[in-house]
Amino acid sequence: MMIWRFGTSLCLALVAAITAAAAHGQETSGFQAEYLYEFVPLGQHLVQLAGAMPADKYGWRPRTGVRSVSEVYVHVAGGNFLLLSLTGVKLPAEYFPGIKPTANGGPDPNAIFHRTTELEKTVTNKDQVQQILKESLDAVREQLSKLTPEDLDKPADFFGHKTTVRGIYLRIFAHLNEHYGQSIAYARVNGVVPPW
Repeated sequence: MMIWRFGTSLCLALVAAITAAAAHGQETSGFQAEYLYEFVPLGQHLVQLAGAMPADKYGWRPRTGVRSVSEVYVHVAGGNFLLLSLTGVKLPAEYFPGIKPTANGGPDPNAIFHRTTELEKTVTNKDQVQQILKESLDAVREQLSKLTPEDLDKPADFFGHKTTVRGIYLRIFAHLNEHYGQSIAYARVNGVVPPW
């Protein structure tokens, strides 16, 4: 029954994402649809895992010098916002106040990276961690849904490496997958079974 409910929820979320793209006059096939097909359930799993981890385990880390449970989730959120900013998306002022633009007019990636590191150390409450994680995942999904194929082909800079907006979204997905696996391992070590 639980699997059926999750499967139904997942199907409804995917249908909603595809319907939203169609309502905005965008294609329901191609890069965006394929990306969302993979990204939406992955993000849902990460949020479910963050919810399943007990609050008293959010400070757990496998050893000194390695990110804690909360730090991993906030790192993912910060990474999502940082990478989106490389595509021209405005940073949420709530989390990134006072980030000054560089000479080329875009936000300073080093300042964003520094602020993300600060957030990892200061956003530790389970509810706050879950909120920033959800907001970052929603931002990726919503921003991608607005883009045209031409937007995806626009040039972007990934810390000195020339790429495209599409390439930045692929980096977001790769980064999310890396820490998704890490979060599953953290949960298992702490006796938490992934809820899906």
